[in-house]
Formats: sequence, structure tokens, C-alpha cells
Amino acid sequence: MTAGRVARRWAHLVLGGALLMPFYLLVSAALPLLVDGADPLREAGWQFAAFGCALPLAALAGLVFPLLRPLEAAAVRALCAVPADRLADGPAVSWAARRRSALWFTAHLLAGGIVSGMTLSAPPAAAMLLAVPFGAELPGLRWPTSLAGVLAPLIGVALLALLLGTAWGSGALLARWAPALLGPTPADRLAAAERRAAELAARNRLARELHDAVGHALSAVTLQAGAARRVLDRDPEFARQALAAIEDTTREAVAELDAVLGLLREEHETGPAAPAPTLDGLAALLDRTRAAGVEVTAELSGDLAAVPPVVSREAYRIVQEGLSNALRHAGPVPVTVRAGLAEGELELLIVNAVAGAGAARAQRAGGGRGLPGIAERARLLGGAASAGAADGRWRLTARLPVAGAGADGGAR
Repeated sequence: MTAGRVARRWAHLVLGGALLMPFYLLVSAALPLLVDGADPLREAGWQFAAFGCALPLAALAGLVFPLLRPLEAAAVRALCAVPADRLADGPAVSWAARRRSALWFTAHLLAGGIVSGMTLSAPPAAAMLLAVPFGAELPGLRWPTSLAGVLAPLIGVALLALLLGTAWGSGALLARWAPALLGPTPADRLAAAERRAAELAARNRLARELHDAVGHALSAVTLQAGAARRVLDRDPEFARQALAAIEDTTREAVAELDAVLGLLREEHETGPAAPAPTLDGLAALLDRTRAAGVEVTAELSGDLAAVPPVVSREAYRIVQEGLSNALRHAGPVPVTVRAGLAEGELELLIVNAVAGAGAARAQRAGGGRGLPGIAERARLLGGAASAGAADGRWRLTARLPVAGAGADGGAR
């Protein structure tokens, strides 16, 4: 162990002695009021009694104040060289964590009080003992004349060695105990895992929303721009219509992007986030897709306005991603979109012809987040989704339960 580490652990122990002082002074003031003849300021016996009575008060403070754990953990990280990942970050919420914190706080103040007292008394005493051979006199002590010059320095050195050994041993012991007493409890680990899972779920949700909103817009704009370029010279009117469609598509994409970014802002702002699109906007989505030169046939049945908002949002995104896949992988081929309510479920079907079935399947098998995102959206609602090519046509189906979904979630 390096001298620097020993010095830092010594400082940690002296800090414990300083933290003990308020409890020690409180007991020293109370003892004369409770016990006749008690004098902790002058008599060593009563000083030790005050020291012992101060420790239960420190333990009580560790139980009552949850913030003691992060404060003590910060001191241990800085001064005892204990890795940060072995110590808890937050306050001690459960009683199991509080008991551990109280035990640690008591041990820290006990060791700190002993080492601090020795640090204040041992060096001056050792200095006087080392000076005996040079003629110094120690009041109250009677040394054999023949041994005074040898025995006193040896005792002085022994005092310094005792101080160093006590500080080193106490610091090492506290550093070993710290992960067990200040580390996360099983409840803390479970809470941390739940927070991590919630963060990952939120990130995945944002990734899906961005992929679906921006990916669809870029696919549509790419086809619209290509169509406009090809007919710019011979059909300026069609080119103007394509450019207008590009303008509408990008404007809608910006609005959807604002809705997605609103998911990030809503935790920090009091104002409501921009609403995410639902099946009410399905007709506009299909019109924008048609403007890209795609023939879209819509077959809608049932009262789609009665679909719960949370299901309606996810259904819109599934249809949007299905159309994006058709634009991206098959080009401007006819697409059929079916949406209807049946037996407590919302059934979605997107079918498109595949130009070059083998090539299209290879493209789709290459990965991406579209189809996994659709499956995840359906699974989170208790439904299911599947996709595949058969007989030269690509079929994407999804079934989302609507019974019991409620109106949860509001506009997101």
C-alpha cells in the first residue's frame, strides 16, 4: 500500500472523528445534568463514557437520515480507493439499507474517534519521550536512572508505531467493509435494473418513432423527386404537382418529428407535447403516398374513430412503416391497405406486388428496424404481426386487441 493511500485513509478516519464531535459534545453536556458528579471535561473515565454514549446517537442518525449513505459513499470513493461501482449512489430508502448505513456510520465514527484521539496525543508524548536522553524531564514519571535514556525513546517509537498501525489497520478494515455496508442492497439493484429497462424501452420507442416517421417521409420524397426529374421537360405540370407533394410530405414529416421530440421534452416542460398521428390521419397518409406515384387502394371497415388512442397511434405507425417498406423495396407498385375491426381486434393488412421476388426478399432479409419495430409495437399491445412474400406478393399483417386498451396515454 502506498504512502498516499495510507494518508488518504488516515484523513478519512480523522473525518470520522470530526463527525463524532457533535454527538460527543451533546452527551458531554447532558451527562452532568443526568448523573451527579459526572465531569466529561476533566475526568478521563467520564470522557470514555461520553465517547461510548455518543456512538448509539450516531447509529440513530444513520437510521433516521437516508442521505448519510451517499455522503459516506462519496467520502469512501475519494479517500479509501474503493471502486465507485461497488458503492450505492442514492439515499438509503429501505430499512435494510438504513441499518447497513447506520452500522457503517457507527464503525466510521468509532474508528475515527480512536485514531483522532491518538493523533492528537501520541505525537506530542512521543516527542517528549524521544527528548528524555537529551535532558528533558517528564513530570509525574519516575524512571530508573540507568534505563531512562534507553527506555523512554523506545516507548516513544512504540507510540508512533502504534498510531501508524492503528490508522493503517482501521483504514484497511473500513475499506473492506465499505462495499458490504455502503454497497447496493438487492432492492437497490432491482430498482436500478428497472430504471435501466425503462430507459432502454424509452430509447427503443424513440428509435421506432423516428424510424417510422422520418423513414416514410424520405422514401416518399425520393420517389416524388425521381418522378419529377424524369418528366420535368415533357410534363412540367406533373413536375409541379410532385414538388408540391414533396413540400406537403416534408411539412408533415417535420410535424411528426416535433411530436417525437416532444416525447423528450415532456419530462422537462409543463406544456403538452405535439400529438402523435392516429388513424384519423390515415387518409392524409395514403394521399401523400399516392402523390409519390403509388397506386394505393384502401379498404376500411368498422368505426376506426372508436379505436382507443394508444392502439390507434400504433396502428398508424404500422401502416406507415408498411407503406415505407413498399416504397423502399418494391418501388411504385400497387399497394392495398386494409383496416377493420373484428371480434375485439383491429386487423391491418398491407399487400403489394413484388417486382423481382428474389431480389426483394434478399433486400428485406438484409435487416433494418422496420419489421422488428412493427412486431415490437404489436407485442407491446398484446397483439401479433407477421410479414412475408408468397406468390409474388408481400403481405404484412397485424392484429391489435382493442378490448380493454382504454384511452390511456393521451396524445403522444
